[in-house]
Amino acid sequence: MSDLTAIVAIYNASIPARMATADLEAVSVASRQSWFDQHSPRQRPLWVLERDGQIAGWLSFQSFYGRPAYQTTAEVSVYVSLTHRRAGVGRELVREAIERAPSPGLRTLLGFIFEHNNPSLKLFESFGFQRWGNLPCVAELDGVERGLIIVGRRLD
Repeated sequence: MSDLTAIVAIYNASIPARMATADLEAVSVASRQSWFDQHSPRQRPLWVLERDGQIAGWLSFQSFYGRPAYQTTAEVSVYVSLTHRRAGVGRELVREAIERAPSPGLRTLLGFIFEHNNPSLKLFESFGFQRWGNLPCVAELDGVERGLIIVGRRLD
């Protein structure tokens, strides 16, 4: 439970910047319990990275589109605590995800990133993710329409 509490705190801290999530208000630990429970080390891992005894960031694999034919594809989400940004945490998590993704049978990784989130776009692109899709004006954040970029990478 303590990992989930830290994961939610990191997630909630990202909301005000309107760069990394489409949530507009903080979520509760209770509301994320089911999501947390759906992750398993063998199929859809959720990892935390600790620095100095604190969770500095986390990465999760989510099933893509929820249908059996997509079982070898997963969406990757990465969140880094405010105090550990620009310290290589996101880079370490993405590197680990690419290296370990074949173990649960994954062959394709996807990221869904707001078009104005240049740090995340650059991070994923530095690991060979390519822009596979553009969904213009699909989100409204504080009255501003924002697009979503889909990045992808094949692992084989």
